[in-house]
Amino acid sequence: MSLRSCATPTKSRPFKRIVPSIRNDCIRGEATVSNEIQCETQVISRRDLVLAFLKLGSIGFGGGMAMIALMEQEFVGKRRVMDAEEFLHGVGLGQILGPFAVNTAFFIGYRLHAAAGGLLSATAFMFPSMVLVLVLSWLYFAYHAAPATQGIVGGLGPVVIALILSAAWTMGKKALRSWPAGIVCVLATIAGLWKVSPIVVLVMTGVLGLSLGKRRLAGRGKPSKPASLPSPHQKSGITSLGLIPWLFTAQGVTTAGGVSLGKLGLTFFKVGLVFVGGGFVLIPVLHRMLVENLGWLNSREFIDGIAISNLTPGPISVLATFAGYRVLGIAGALTATLALYLPSVVLMLILCHQYEKIKDGKRAQDFLAGIVPAVIGLILSAAVLLSFETLNSWQDCALAAASALLLIRWRLQPVFVLALGALLGATSIPR
Repeated sequence: MSLRSCATPTKSRPFKRIVPSIRNDCIRGEATVSNEIQCETQVISRRDLVLAFLKLGSIGFGGGMAMIALMEQEFVGKRRVMDAEEFLHGVGLGQILGPFAVNTAFFIGYRLHAAAGGLLSATAFMFPSMVLVLVLSWLYFAYHAAPATQGIVGGLGPVVIALILSAAWTMGKKALRSWPAGIVCVLATIAGLWKVSPIVVLVMTGVLGLSLGKRRLAGRGKPSKPASLPSPHQKSGITSLGLIPWLFTAQGVTTAGGVSLGKLGLTFFKVGLVFVGGGFVLIPVLHRMLVENLGWLNSREFIDGIAISNLTPGPISVLATFAGYRVLGIAGALTATLALYLPSVVLMLILCHQYEKIKDGKRAQDFLAGIVPAVIGLILSAAVLLSFETLNSWQDCALAAASALLLIRWRLQPVFVLALGALLGATSIPR
């Protein structure tokens, strides 16, 4: 997209990143051509932000890295409301605690519309998966069978691999501009293949960045311009949200076994405090707690809950929604999900608040410069590991290669490529 002058902004797509001294004049359309100021990225309204994340939450099959790839294409490549370096910082911060794809959605929303934007983005991103899990949970407990949609999901697998690789390719072209950065990326890829904790990888590469410095890691390529975002604290506060009373009264405050919403929420809040390392880390923790200790699910229900969570476009952590529904219906599903994500949301609020203050400091820039190529390496390792589990035939490999070509060479929108994979999966062609 070519740069356009602030003198002719449109009402539907006003420009955002401009010199602070004339930001207000530019947004009102009062800046003149003589100012010779151009704006690189555009504003996205809260409404469009929510709609974008609702769309991504509806098509984000394939796990966290696949959803990260969709976000990169939507907000960095297509809408250009965030530069690649800042986006990778968000991915890195999101790895600390909780579902990193949801955390990244929160980071994007916060950077664009402060805390309210972060909460709206994360909620909109999770909403389609939660609704689908609620429907599938109702069907499951009503008829005691998981819906047979594995064929469609199987067809999506190769496309997901291609989607992750295309994201790594796009971000790598912008971020890997020196041989030290390339080495960091390779080391992070190897560590990811050995299944080293992402937190360990990011901390070590961040320390390496402190030693090497941002200038050496960034290379001689054109440096990315710092984001001139409006201060999040100048925006309106969070709109208070009330829970709908009938959701709690419909199922009752307690079950026959005496499980209260408070106990349910506290149980999943404790799980959220140790939710480190991705959604699959939750499986053994939840199995011990829900099946062995509390008896809220039996082994068959737990296994089918994992299957149902994998049938949704959201993170596997929506298993909490399934378990909460089993214990206390709709009220339990919402309580369990909110309690599980609450620790990571609070942490992301703190990190996003401090990010604006520290990102321009030299030490912080050096640390983040080491994280950027490491994130790309972790994305690559995720694609490789997933390919071992997903590409089981030459048809799968062919579909992955064709999808990568469509995404990288012809830049086809991911939703169309995903639809193609689902269609082929439904007809059993990739098998």
